[in-house]
Amino acid sequence: MDIDRGFVRIKEGLVHYRVAGESKPGGPLPLYMIHASPSSAINLVPIMTEFARTRRVFAPDTLGNGDSAPPALDAPDMDYYGDSVARVLDALKLDKVDVYGSHTGAHIACELAIRHPSRVRKVVFDGIGMFSAEDKKDVLANYAPEMKPDAFGTHLVWAWNFVRDQVLHFPYYRRVPEFRRGEATMPSPEALQVIVTEVIKALTTYHKGYRAAFRHQDGERIPLMTQPLFGMASEDDSLVAGIDEVFKVAQKGTKATLPSEKTAEGRRAKADAVTKWLDA
Repeated sequence: MDIDRGFVRIKEGLVHYRVAGESKPGGPLPLYMIHASPSSAINLVPIMTEFARTRRVFAPDTLGNGDSAPPALDAPDMDYYGDSVARVLDALKLDKVDVYGSHTGAHIACELAIRHPSRVRKVVFDGIGMFSAEDKKDVLANYAPEMKPDAFGTHLVWAWNFVRDQVLHFPYYRRVPEFRRGEATMPSPEALQVIVTEVIKALTTYHKGYRAAFRHQDGERIPLMTQPLFGMASEDDSLVAGIDEVFKVAQKGTKATLPSEKTAEGRRAKADAVTKWLDA
């Protein structure tokens, strides 16, 4: 499956996106995918190719991540990120879409759906953090520190450990057995390098999306969504427990725990489940 790349311009600057698949007359709506922090839409490429077998798929880098321009605000909130997606849809000439949001992307998808309901038909959450007030305070203080280049290159060492440790613990800064992520296995150095590179590119702005997600009043906002919701997560997702919390407040929807994306079979099964729900 070929994936093309391009840029569109909104008021903040250029937004980088990936696109794959074809639109067919009378076929499914395009799927707009919003990635997790701290990387970029490069994380979505493996499952994006599965969805692109049946529909047109767009996966931009959110503002402040990957190769997209930074947010215009020092401390943007989820309202801002939701509105920015609507402006990207305008630039891409997409009137209405189905939306898939992973982790931070799920929070953005929520606000897009609430604030621009005519642009969204169905919403998919792929893992979401639904933290208590106490945990929100903790992650805001510790999870996404502001970073800048350092004369001794310590920011490079930080980025490698930041990405690596998220594989091993959740939250990553609680490096004790109690917070070990089950049977987590370390990706190859080559795989880590891909994500670390994306973090380095967005070194001074990566934290803005994270913090907006941690501040998001998700328990109050999710009930305001009127679109059908498919809330799911892979069985090995660090935020799989958040899906149960979603359905304590969501108006309507479908819940599922799906196979890990670490294998091609798992990605196909996950994409097939989402596709079946979107097309129902």
